[in-house]
Parts: sequence; C-alpha cells; structure tokens
Amino acid sequence: MIRLNKVTKHYADLTVVNQLDLAVESGSISGIIGRSGAGKSTILRLMNLLEKPDAGEIYFNGRRVDVLSGQELLQEQRKMGMIFQNFNLFSSRNVEDNISYPLEIAGLPKRQIKERVGELLDLVQISDKRTARLRELSGGQKQRVAIARALAANPQVLFCDEATSALDPQTTRSILTLIKSLQERLKLTVILVTHQMEVVRSICSRVAVLDGGRIAVTGSVDAVFASPSVKEFFHAE
Repeated sequence: MIRLNKVTKHYADLTVVNQLDLAVESGSISGIIGRSGAGKSTILRLMNLLEKPDAGEIYFNGRRVDVLSGQELLQEQRKMGMIFQNFNLFSSRNVEDNISYPLEIAGLPKRQIKERVGELLDLVQISDKRTARLRELSGGQKQRVAIARALAANPQVLFCDEATSALDPQTTRSILTLIKSLQERLKLTVILVTHQMEVVRSICSRVAVLDGGRIAVTGSVDAVFASPSVKEFFHAE
C-alpha cells in the first residue's frame, strides 16, 4: 500500500532520513520503532504527505504521490487519518465539534455531519460524551475523540505518532485494543510510530527498527525482537 524508495530528507545540514526503503502492506498493523532522534516522526510526515522528500519516491496504492500538489495532493491526504501523543484537539470545541471539524472542512451538510459523528462516537465507545468539554475528559477519552476525528473521513490508513506515550499502562492497553478492533472492523492499514517496544509487541504484525535515518532491520515482530542485535540495540539506549 505504502512504499518508500530511497527516500532522503534533510533539515539544514542534518540528514534525518537517509536513502530509506520501506514497504507497508495493505490491511496490516505495522510498527516503526527507534530511539529518540532516529527519524521516526519525519518518516511518518513523509508517508502522510505533510512533507516532501529531498530525494527518492513515495508510492500510495501503486501511485507516486510525493510529486502531487493542490487538489490531487489533498485527495490523497484525505485517505489518511492521524492521531498524536498530545491529542491535537481544539480546547474551544466540545467533543462533537472536535470530531465534526474535518467533515465541516470537507463541506458536508450539517445533518450528515451529525449522523456521522454519532456513528464515530459509537465506534470509539464514548457516546455519552458527545457534548462534553475537553477539560471534563480523561487522557484516554481525549485519545478516543482524536481517533474518532481521524476516522471521520473514512481513511484507508491510520497513522499513530506516539499515540499512547502520554497514557498510563491500563489506558494504553485499552487504546491499543480499540485500535486493533477498529483495524479489523474497518479494514484499515495502521502504522504505529513509537519508542515503546511493548506497544509494538501488543498489536503489530510487522516492525521496522530505525537507526540513524535508515532501517536497521525489518520483519515479523517475533523475528525482529528475537534478534540479539535488536535486543542489544534497545538495551544500550
């Protein structure tokens, strides 16, 4: 579904991603893991087309997308949803209005937006919080709102950028269970970027270990984490 071919990204004199090759299969839950500063979030921003590579190619469903602009770029981005560590919600809006935002931007009629928000609240299991203010919610509930908003436009891919790093272990497990359930129900492709090995072990089928802007090793979760070199890599952090 998503393929990066010899992708390089610079910030000033710093090479953050260096000749990177990566493929993500459709319908999978894949993890990208690495130490702080390894380039994880940059790769995510390249894959979801928020940034363009300085070299290399990015493909989505077989189509090269890093060269797109304007409406063509926007159409591809609408196929992608994203959730963040700090939720990225609007404090001035209640739960319903936060979830409504991307649908309003897309120009959907108010009645259709209201119906869709109801469906999404059911999906993430917070129907009773529809009119709640963000200050009334726990961290896990805020992340459920963020997930609902990310799914509003029926994306094909859900990107998760350190989505559980700010949550306690019990809440992390509940959010991961929800993501797994949604992936199966909606036939999503999920890409998790994290520094937490336990998160990848919990729900991912494949993982790529990032080091210095390159993929150090990739494969099934069991095979990668059984590798002595990977154990030493994280033990040394």
